[in-house]
Amino acid sequence: MRTQRQVVDYSLRKRAVLRELLAGRVGTYDVCDASPYLKNAARFHGEPTDERCPICRSENLTHVHYIYGDELRQSAGQARTLAELPVLAMTVREFQVFVVEVCLGCDWNHLVEQYLLGRDGLTGSPEGGPDQDAVGGTAASGNGAGSRRRREAQR
Repeated sequence: MRTQRQVVDYSLRKRAVLRELLAGRVGTYDVCDASPYLKNAARFHGEPTDERCPICRSENLTHVHYIYGDELRQSAGQARTLAELPVLAMTVREFQVFVVEVCLGCDWNHLVEQYLLGRDGLTGSPEGGPDQDAVGGTAASGNGAGSRRRREAQR
């Protein structure tokens, strides 16, 4: 998506949880604890993947996209399909997306990534400038330099 920025990937955390499980320091019931609400969101709003569940290895994982933001009002905290996100990104200034992977077979669930979407991503530096990543969004830096530059430019 063009306005996607400040992406945080949780794959290292997932590998650590799976390592703890394989070592026996964590039980299966500790990691396979998807709530009924999360499972329903996966059934009705989730995006199927080709990736097998790392626990049961019999089901494919489903990605659920949850949205949060001040401008969303009553919609904050809802699960949305991937197709709805670009449309919403053009109507809202900024909101955060959390992607959760869920196995409907064994109830495994884990946060995959989080990122920002919205029109604010379009007001960054010119297309293809030094602050642009490969997808066209503002490059994520841990110190918020992109936001600081936007504020200074608005003054």
